[in-house]
Amino acid sequence: MTNVAELPVSVTDRAARRIAQVLAKEPAGSVLRVAVNGGGCSGFQYAFDISQSRADDDLVIERDGAIVLIDPVSLDFLRGSRIDFADDLIGQSFKIVNPNATASCGCGTSFSV
Repeated sequence: MTNVAELPVSVTDRAARRIAQVLAKEPAGSVLRVAVNGGGCSGFQYAFDISQSRADDDLVIERDGAIVLIDPVSLDFLRGSRIDFADDLIGQSFKIVNPNATASCGCGTSFSV
């Protein structure tokens, strides 16, 4: 397994805990798939889905019971990013801190490069 420090995308402790909580309520073998899709108000948008399938070329990030998959095309947009989880007055959500984004929308789910 790859050392967490060597991975092209990192998952914070908070995000790993929340992902593990979500996956614990899903069928065995479930993982969180993070992807970048075209669309959104800034050109691209992040997608978070529970998945049962893995592709051979997916990046697999395992941390504290959390398993995150990222496909190779999305990885090009996410390289160097950090997946975090925020729990504040406006609600709970996963946040991606992406150094490749040149602009983003106010809600943080859409970005441009």
